[in-house]
Order: sequence, then C-alpha cells, then structure tokens
Amino acid sequence: MGVSGSGKSTIAETLAERIGWRCEDGDRFHPASNIAKMSAGQPLTDEDRWPWLKAIADEIDRLLMKGERVVVACSALKRAYRNVLVHGQDDIRIVFLDGTQELIAGRLAARRGHFMPPGLLDSQFKTLERPTADERPIVVSIDATVDAVVDDIVSQLELDPV
Repeated sequence: MGVSGSGKSTIAETLAERIGWRCEDGDRFHPASNIAKMSAGQPLTDEDRWPWLKAIADEIDRLLMKGERVVVACSALKRAYRNVLVHGQDDIRIVFLDGTQELIAGRLAARRGHFMPPGLLDSQFKTLERPTADERPIVVSIDATVDAVVDDIVSQLELDPV
C-alpha cells in the first residue's frame, strides 16, 4: 500500500517474483468510471472506492480458497479500506511503502503513460492514514533501490519455506 508513485506495482511484481507468488495490480479492478475520474484530475471519493476495494477483496478470497498466495498492489490509503481488504484474516499482511511527498512528487513528474496525474498527490497524502501497530504492518522506506526495498520486505515477512 501507499500513495500513487510510491512504487506499489514495481515492488509488488519484484516481491512476488522473489517469493514465488502471484502478483495482481489493484488498478486493474477499478471500474472505468474511476479511471476516467482520476484521468480528469478528480480525486476518488469513498463511494467510488468501495466497489473497487470489494472486488480486490473478493479476488484475494478466491485465490486463498484455491490455496494460492498473492501479492496485491493497492493504495489502501485509509484504515477502513485496509479493513475491507484484510477483513479480519491473520494471513494477510499490509506492506506500507513509506516515502516523503517530495520524493514521490519527483517520481510522478518523471512517470509517463499513467492515468493518475501528479496533481492528485496532495489529495493522496491528505487521505493517507498511516497503518498502526495493531494492523501489523510491514513498513519500508522507498528511498532505496527496488531490490533493497524488496530485501527489507522479505526480511520482515515470516514466510514458511516453499
């Protein structure tokens, strides 16, 4: 989880490859209306987000029921959003990709071809509710290489050997 530009997709793909799990990008679960709204520079409301979060939660549940493990890249900026995704399960962990607004703004300015315009970063930081200890988050600084960030995550995950 993290704001736009924190590296969710890149880190999720690299992490999933490293630990041999499936990877899903939460953006693919957005309805077209959400993509259009963000592309137009309008922040999503909670009402916009609930169906999207429910679709991701349903996919997580479907995969878990099949015995599959998955890394999902999803902003999950508010605790209420994370509650929809985790819904009381202890085998789901939240990884918070933590970085300063200045660092992420620089990354967004350099990014091309993404529907999320850099102008929405302020609203993302205003919406962000950092995960608290009772959520058992894995918090990693994104001010490092992708491999270093993934190393940090893997070291904090308590994975059973595959």
